Amino acid sequence: MSTLTLDPPVSTDNTGASQKRVLLLKPRGFCAGVVRAVDIVKIALDTFGAPIYVRKEIVHNSYVVDDLRQKGAIFVNELDEVPEGKRVIYSAHGVSPAVRERAKERGLKVIDATCPLVTKVHVEAIKFAKQGYSLVLVGHRDHEEVEGTQGEAPDVTQVVSTIEEVEKLVVPDPDKVAYLTQTTLSLDEAKYMIEALKIKFPKIVGPHAQDICYATENRQTAVKNVAHGADLVLVVGSRNSSNSNRLVEVSENLGTKSYLIDKAEDINVAWLEGVDKVAITAGASAPEVLVQEVVAYLQGRGYGDVDEVEVMPENVRFGLPPEIVQAIAPAPRA
Repeated sequence: MSTLTLDPPVSTDNTGASQKRVLLLKPRGFCAGVVRAVDIVKIALDTFGAPIYVRKEIVHNSYVVDDLRQKGAIFVNELDEVPEGKRVIYSAHGVSPAVRERAKERGLKVIDATCPLVTKVHVEAIKFAKQGYSLVLVGHRDHEEVEGTQGEAPDVTQVVSTIEEVEKLVVPDPDKVAYLTQTTLSLDEAKYMIEALKIKFPKIVGPHAQDICYATENRQTAVKNVAHGADLVLVVGSRNSSNSNRLVEVSENLGTKSYLIDKAEDINVAWLEGVDKVAITAGASAPEVLVQEVVAYLQGRGYGDVDEVEVMPENVRFGLPPEIVQAIAPAPRA
């Protein structure tokens, strides 16, 4: 596998005809928050033993969840399904204060796998609410991350997903409004929504740094840089993965056909008719093993050239939560 810069030249055979090829986008796949969350579950299982309960899916990927389930993790929708006094892990998407309070009531031993970048948004919500602002949260209201963030200040927070919803917003004081965004939105989607909010509320304020996470931005940027040179973009990720769905949208908005697939078996061979160049990327919760299975599938269909196209480096790492650090710390010497 070779590594290319942007806009790689198209290889040809001896007749001058275009060869079928794969453009493997980088960065792709697991972000630092997902690596951290998955590691937390694995370390908890190794340290404390099965079963370990996990509220909701630890990350939105069916392969990852099934793998952890086989190792002894038990996934539940709500804390009432966890036996009193047992150990439970919060997913990377975060939880509301009401969930934290319920855990205390049931005497649960909590390990928090919330992504630090999601925690950042929670902190901002608390800050703005304490300062007397009405909060507008841009995001998808059925997403667990949005539910958790809204729960920090439910009485003053409204969720909007469309420009039409922005236009219908009513707040006590139009001069005292702040906005936040879900971390996994499309950059373009967030831009348009924020512009609409600024038109409606000229004095609106927002976070010092954007809430959309680095991994979401980097993967979307990679698609934007490569989609124009591909005939098809395949995004490896699960249906309930927000950032994976946004990658499909980014490609489609650029005029390049794109499909979201959980695994290689999901590829419809009809998609490949007349397609010479296939770009592959993966959502932030999709493991590399699934990407390589897609590559192998395409190679078996005649896409012999595989070129990795690195758009930008990505070297972010997050530390483990104190509950895990303390549990795995070596015992003090006598």
